Amino acid sequence: MTYEHVKIERDGEVATVTLNRPERANALTYEVIADVEAAALSFRDDIETRVVILTGAGKNFCAGADLSDAGQSYEAPLIGKRRKRRIGERAIQAILEMDQITIAAWNGAAAGGGGCFALACDFRVGTENSLLFFPEVDLGMNLMWRAMPLCVNLVGPARAKRLMIGGEHVRGQALVDWGILDQMAEPDALMAKAREMADFYAGKPHIAAQMIKRSINSYATALDRAVMHSDVDQFLLAQSTDDHQIASKAYGERKRPKLTGD
Repeated sequence: MTYEHVKIERDGEVATVTLNRPERANALTYEVIADVEAAALSFRDDIETRVVILTGAGKNFCAGADLSDAGQSYEAPLIGKRRKRRIGERAIQAILEMDQITIAAWNGAAAGGGGCFALACDFRVGTENSLLFFPEVDLGMNLMWRAMPLCVNLVGPARAKRLMIGGEHVRGQALVDWGILDQMAEPDALMAKAREMADFYAGKPHIAAQMIKRSINSYATALDRAVMHSDVDQFLLAQSTDDHQIASKAYGERKRPKLTGD
């Protein structure tokens, strides 16, 4: 299969999936997210690849939603919007359900949905330039894509609230201290460090490693769907509010919004 926005390279037992839209900081449209989902699913019957590294081309891992897309990829009646908006959740689920060990090689910013991709991997290797933030709250929107349980599982409720209600920016060593990054590397050695980790896990007994991964993920995410089943509907509701329009305009102008509660 060929992809427009994703590149897959294989080297022995390790494959690298690269978000390949560097001119837009790998920002996400429906088509980009669909490529990520398809790429993750392409490993379903691959018994040779033991580890998959996920990274972004250029200076940033993924800048989150492409705001210049302005929702054009989602134009449809409401019933269609509900279905198309679930593409992000499906992509995250496809990553979580990969039998292969997954490692995010985290260069630069991972914002919004890009942060979700990084958090959905089994491990994360970053640099002092790695940055995580969720801008959705400042745009007057809730979070979709099972972002909340992914984040809470890693950092706990209080820090998850700092990220998702406060919109706090966390970077570099703080990502290690918060338990988000597993290893740090110099920026020019990021992929080498990720490959070193990949080779380590590729050397583990494959069947046992994959069964353990699936069991841990099943335990850790057992209630995710029960809690997050309506996040798309919440998003569409939030997107219809006056506060969303006001907040989005203020965010673009770097001003504090004057919200109405409507």
